[in-house]
Amino acid sequence: MEPDIAPNVGAILRLGACLGVPVDVVEPCGFPFSPRAWRRQAMDYADLVELTRHDSWAAFLAARPPGRLVALTTQGAVPLGAFAFRPGDCLVMGRESAGLPTHIHAAADARLVIPMRPAARSLNVGMAAAIAAAEALRQLGGLGAARPGAAYSAASEPG
Repeated sequence: MEPDIAPNVGAILRLGACLGVPVDVVEPCGFPFSPRAWRRQAMDYADLVELTRHDSWAAFLAARPPGRLVALTTQGAVPLGAFAFRPGDCLVMGRESAGLPTHIHAAADARLVIPMRPAARSLNVGMAAAIAAAEALRQLGGLGAARPGAAYSAASEPG
């Protein structure tokens, strides 16, 4: 949500293209995110990714299909491996500089943490998305099975 770093968006777009997972980007972005820019970030994967852009968190909520909002956060209560994914779940990742705001934590149906060493602060958002998407797909039967979605945003407005 409101991504800060264009290469991270590119990595998540390629992840979505390769795994067949739709990607939603909630704006505003901390960089120009025109169709030309996102095609450049996705490189030759641009035609494979199912991308939806939203002007705000409220617009994302109004447009998303039914399913649980599953937040990836360093403040998560449930370890990723202990969570049972369901078809239609949507992974929500926060802004690189600030994570997920309080109102999105409150809106999430689950808040997951990827366990890591105590001295480590956090993973790169693209890497976290890949780990969580792979675990969700593993649980749901792999590529071609019922798939989770991924919303990359940290919208600052309440919604």
